[in-house]
Formats: sequence, C-alpha cells, structure tokens
Amino acid sequence: MTDPFRTSDHVPDFDQHVVAYAKRSAATRARLPMLSDIAYGPSPAEKLDIFLPPPHLATGAVHMFVHGGYWRMFAKEDFSFVAETVTAAGAIAVVIDYALMPSVGMATVVAQVRRARDWVLRHIPEHGGDPERFTISGHSAGAHLGALLLDASQPVGVIAGALFLSGIYDLAPLRHSFLREHIDITEDDVERFSPLRIAYGTCPAVSIMVGARETLPFHKQASDFAFHLKHAAIKRDMLTIVGVDHMRIVADLADVDSKVGTALADLVSFA
Repeated sequence: MTDPFRTSDHVPDFDQHVVAYAKRSAATRARLPMLSDIAYGPSPAEKLDIFLPPPHLATGAVHMFVHGGYWRMFAKEDFSFVAETVTAAGAIAVVIDYALMPSVGMATVVAQVRRARDWVLRHIPEHGGDPERFTISGHSAGAHLGALLLDASQPVGVIAGALFLSGIYDLAPLRHSFLREHIDITEDDVERFSPLRIAYGTCPAVSIMVGARETLPFHKQASDFAFHLKHAAIKRDMLTIVGVDHMRIVADLADVDSKVGTALADLVSFA
C-alpha cells in the first residue's frame, strides 16, 4: 500500500521535477540582479537570497517564499525560479533557507522562518523595499511554515497577504507516515505547530491552493484549514488547480499564464 504523503509514489516524474527546479533556478540566478547568501540569523542555515526587479518596474512590494520538502530536503537554490514572476510584477523576491530536520527539531525550523520574516521587515528598506507591502507564499512544508507566521501568537499587521500551495496544516497524520523513519515529529510538535490546532486572530487575506492530482490528505488539509480560517472570520479563498500534482503546482509559480502564477503576480501587485 502506498503512503499518500510520499510524493514520489504519486508523481511519476518526481525526479525530473527536481532536476527541472534546479536547472530553471540556476537560469534565474544567472539572469536576475540578486544578493545571495545574506545571513538573517546566527546559524549557517539561516541565509536568504534577494532578487531585485528592473528599476523601471519597481513598486517597493516585497515577497518572501518558503520552500517545502517535508522540512528535510531542498534548499533556497532549488526555488530561485519563483523570483521570475515576483520581479516581473515589480516586487522584490526573497527566497529563504532554514535548517533541515532531523539535524534540528521542528521548533528550531519554525523559529528560523519567523526570524527570516523579522529580518526582511527590518532590512528590506535598505534594498528599496516597503515593509508595509510584504507578502508571503509557501509550498507543502513551506505552506505549513508560512501559516505559522500568521497565527494569533505572531505580530499583527506585518504581512499584507499570503498564498499557500499544497500545505500541511495538521502534523498528526505524519507521525504515522513514511516520515517517522526520517524525522521526529513529536506529540508536542503536533499541538504547538499544527495550524489547524492553534488560534488565528487578526490576519491578512489568505489564498489556499491544492492540485487536483494530489492525494486525498492534501485536499482534506486544505479544506480543513480554509474552514479553520473561516471560523476565525479571516478572509480566505480555496482553489483546486485542475491538471496539476504536488510537484507541478509549485513549478507553475514561475508561469505567469498559469492560475498559480497569476495568483502570485496579483498578490504582490495589490499588496
């Protein structure tokens, strides 16, 4: 029986997607003006890349992307391609790294992503950005981490909007998935760091997307999280993207003609 959370079991061209991410991202880094490997915190993993829009298009808007990989794989260099759509819309793109599990625990990863947000808000004016026009997005585990930038424990009003793709919003099922052999998600992690189990208060509008070809748990978690935000009276929308799977949906962030790419461009344009 296949594990519904093991992406490679359900995306036949999984390895080709991984290669394509890296190749497209290398092309992005070669083409766009950027500042690489900027430290946002004390550990070696706490680095980010900043991609700058053409001066004649610059609006001051800022967008931070958080990559996925079940908290245990990938790096910011695999997702530089997200900056294509962001900078074409006139915004500054920030793509962040964080330490990977199991070398650190979930609490450390969450703290690092929150530290990255805080660094951007403090320092992005030095690069022409307006912290009042700050938006975020994330894919899979990155959507989970992005959602933890918005809960009721976090500063209010610092994020203008969010786009979450194929997110994990309840960690509990993962304790019984293939991941139990690779990372240690504890009962405490489930209670402290599951967006579905924590409170949301004043919060920006959130767009939640999931690919039609993803497995049932991703659809359920997306709809449950949308309902959780609705219960908290937070403006949100949920969209199932026809014809895409867990790997294709994030690749489409670089395609402004796709529904996902259009949503990203609109997010940064109207922040």
